[in-house]
Amino acid sequence: EIWSDVVCPWCYIGKHRFERALAELDGDPAVDVTYRAFQLDPTAAPGLTEPVATSYARKFGGPEQAQIMIDRVTSVAEDDGLELRLDRALRANTLLAHRLIWRAGQPGWPVSQAVVQDRLMRAYFHDGLNVGDPDVLAECATEIGLDRNEVLAFLDSDEGRDAVADEIAEAAELGITAVPTFVIDRAWSVPGAQDAATFVQVLRKIGEKRAAGDGDA
Repeated sequence: EIWSDVVCPWCYIGKHRFERALAELDGDPAVDVTYRAFQLDPTAAPGLTEPVATSYARKFGGPEQAQIMIDRVTSVAEDDGLELRLDRALRANTLLAHRLIWRAGQPGWPVSQAVVQDRLMRAYFHDGLNVGDPDVLAECATEIGLDRNEVLAFLDSDEGRDAVADEIAEAAELGITAVPTFVIDRAWSVPGAQDAATFVQVLRKIGEKRAAGDGDA
């Protein structure tokens, strides 16, 4: 289970590093991945946006500190093959985005959570789109093979609201205060955007422990 937010740059970096680890493992051990909701800024007003530089300046102690943070994370992302355009990113409330990701994890949708999350993160970090806008989310959904009208109808309903709220509350119950956080079998927790080699090592070790436990049983 991966707790993350679509406007978190370290979550974007961590997602791609984790996926590289899964590709290297090639199914041994098998890993089932579920994305869980976390909001970096739950107070962000629905329907409104602001430049991410403004948000960072308020959070990190002024424009200079914000730019240092932006330059650092942009450089790290570039080394991982990701282009971040935080100069045009728009901070927004992410509840609707989390509901769409949650829906992708339910039976009957042809697109996985990972694909939905990746498109929404690109929308935010690269395209400068408002990921709190239902029309933007629906347009992104059509690009990955979903039906625009079905997505809009879903976002206009109450479906998934309680489930997403429960995931956010569960993060607090588990002591998760920063993302990304990778929780494995509800027994191990890996915080932060670790490099792919670390994820490979951790997952192999846990896979070996589970196999040994099955053998003992």
